Amino acid sequence: MNDHEIIGPPAALDSIARETHELGFNMGSEPLTGSLLRALAAAKPGGQFLELGTGTGIGTSWLLQGMDATSTLDSVEIDPEVAAIARRHLAADPRVTFHQMDGATFLQRPPRRRYDLIYADTWPGKFTHLEEALSLVKPGGFYFIDDLLPQPNWPEDHAPKVPLLIAALEQRRDFVTTKLSWATGLMIATRIAPQ
Repeated sequence: MNDHEIIGPPAALDSIARETHELGFNMGSEPLTGSLLRALAAAKPGGQFLELGTGTGIGTSWLLQGMDATSTLDSVEIDPEVAAIARRHLAADPRVTFHQMDGATFLQRPPRRRYDLIYADTWPGKFTHLEEALSLVKPGGFYFIDDLLPQPNWPEDHAPKVPLLIAALEQRRDFVTTKLSWATGLMIATRIAPQ
């Protein structure tokens, strides 16, 4: 089995990746992460999804590929330059709504929807405002994060924050978690339905 052999990537991915490279943006989701995002999205027909950190839309394209026709995706990005690439290639899809704002602002604004999957790929909702993000996950829903293994693009003060985040998630009683030492280092937390 070759887990790097990914079948059927999103149609827009090559164009998005090319423009991402030209821009010099090096924080996009990698293909293994994308393929798992696609599978998780497909597990929630009619689902409501949230992506914190659109970037250039690499992860967005994988989520959209896994979603069915009745699902919706809110994708949040503060940087208009990188988000412009995502909008250019993906905004024609009526299932996605792009929000140009800080993730913390999005998480705190009413009305607060609940989601079947939250992909937290930026600081707000991951290293800050974690409680706000987790409160928006529906019972049976997924909270998904990546970049938990050391990466060359990490800021100097980033490494000590990762084990603290993992510990905070593992100590919760309202989620079950699993860590994957795969891709960039992944973690999935699933909200337990109230008993």
